[in-house]
Order: sequence, then C-alpha cells, then structure tokens
Amino acid sequence: MARGGEVLAPGDGEDPVQFIDARDLAAFIIRNVERRTMGVFNVTGPTKAIKMRTFLENLREVTGSDARFTWVETPFLEQQKLMPIAEIPIWAARTGAEGGLGRVSIEHAIQAGLTIRPLADTVRDTLAWFRTLPPERQEKQRAGIPADRERELLASWHQAKGTGTAKAAE
Repeated sequence: MARGGEVLAPGDGEDPVQFIDARDLAAFIIRNVERRTMGVFNVTGPTKAIKMRTFLENLREVTGSDARFTWVETPFLEQQKLMPIAEIPIWAARTGAEGGLGRVSIEHAIQAGLTIRPLADTVRDTLAWFRTLPPERQEKQRAGIPADRERELLASWHQAKGTGTAKAAE
C-alpha cells in the first residue's frame, strides 16, 4: 500500500476482515497465563466488524499513499489460483471454503480481557518497523502478492474486462 499506484483489491470491498496486532495477542496471552485462565478463545479483532474496503482505505490514509484500488472479482482471483489469506493477507471471500473467516466471534476473548489497539497504530508501527529493515530484506516479502505477480494479475484483469487503466474506487 505504501508503494502506491494501482493496488489489487480483492472481491468487491464488502468481505469482512479480522486481524490482530501481535502485541495485543501477546498481552492477552500473558494476562491470561498470569490469571491462570483456561479455555478456548478466538483471539482476533477488531471489536467492531470491518469490511475490506474500509480496511484498505485506512491503510491508504495512514500510509499517506496515492494507491488506487482496482477491485478484482473473487471468481477471477479463484481462476488465477490466488490463495486467500496466504497471498492476500487478511482477505477471505465471504462465501466459499473460507466464507465466515472474517466473522468469527471474539466475545469470549473480550470477556477474558482482550484489548485491541486502533488499526492506525498497528499500520503506522508496522510500517515504521519494516522501514528499519535492510533494503534486501524489504525486497523479500514474506507475505502478500509479490509486486510482479500483482502487476500480472492486474494486467490479466484489465484484459479480461476490456479496460486499459486502473479503475479507481474511492
């Protein structure tokens, strides 16, 4: 997102997403170990439902990016064998095999003390940390679609749709 330009945005923007800052997860685990709390918890966030469109718009805003979203329909992504979660972290279509992953109840975890920091804080801090890494490490992404694969997918999408430019969705 921080790179800017045309960004592949999966689905139609309406898919629910869930995520957690590792610091919030760690604090929850430590707190509950210290309290000797037992049980099974879905530990994710945010506390209020958020959709992919809002998530990406938040990322763009916090990073100060000029990113333009090109919404690419789920069936096309499936045809291209793009793997939800693995290649597009956070995203899973609201239907199909991963349907429901963005709608897991976290009420039990909240009752056990889960706190979740604002998305803007997570984005800002993660980007600041990432920028401290050596350039060669920054170039070796461990998650997400590699830039060249994203360009190929977008080119294929535009060709399939008969569009030659990014379809910006604001």
